[in-house]
Amino acid sequence: MLLATGVAGAGPQTRAPAPPAAPATAAPATATRDSDAPLRPAAADNRRIVGILELRVEGVPDEVKETFQHRLEEQLDTKHYWLASRARMKQMMQRSTTWTEGCIVGPCIMETRRYTGAELVLLASLTGAGTSFGYVVTLVRTDTGRILQQRTEHCEICTVNEALDKATLATIALLNNVPDKLPDEAADRAATQGLAIDRIQQRLVAQDRHTAQVGMALTVVGLAATVGGLLLYQLDGRPTYAVATATGGGALALGGLTILTF
Repeated sequence: MLLATGVAGAGPQTRAPAPPAAPATAAPATATRDSDAPLRPAAADNRRIVGILELRVEGVPDEVKETFQHRLEEQLDTKHYWLASRARMKQMMQRSTTWTEGCIVGPCIMETRRYTGAELVLLASLTGAGTSFGYVVTLVRTDTGRILQQRTEHCEICTVNEALDKATLATIALLNNVPDKLPDEAADRAATQGLAIDRIQQRLVAQDRHTAQVGMALTVVGLAATVGGLLLYQLDGRPTYAVATATGGGALALGGLTILTF
């Protein structure tokens, strides 16, 4: 019996089956969406921020807005520009308590610079009727609220795609023409006003000089006539014309002195 027990114990041992492994958890999708992208570039990013502030279409499908934005993103020089879509701009501007959808130019546009960091904002409009299409693209400065550049075109016979291509190329051309440093409009206005004031001062000086010359001439002529009239009056038997000459000379001299005084 002991021998049988030993033989039985020497046989292969039966083990409980291992529990099935848990299924591997699928990795989360990493597809990027516009809402997932950062609202603004990193602080070390020196690219110029351009925000799409308004996209307006009329007489064409509403999807044209997304198509235009997509084409612009594809052709934009991303080494120099960081493009904020219309959705991102709207999301960032929700923090403002003063900006509203109707603000596209003027002092109110300065609020977008505060909340988005955009140096420029883009306004784009595409209209169509039948085979006739037109577009207007405008760049606005956010530091002054003034229009920096604008392009517009109208095509009597073309397609929506052709109009979109032209509007996209026009926008890219506008951005490529933006100088690295925007002109100081306040300094330019001050310089223009200074030049205008200088011209006015020069004219006044010239006028004063001419007036002084006229006054001096009248005074000299008047004094000469007065002296001559008095001499004639004394030497020529006190004729009447000598009195008139002296009187007229005195009037001229007085007028000349008045001009020199005032």
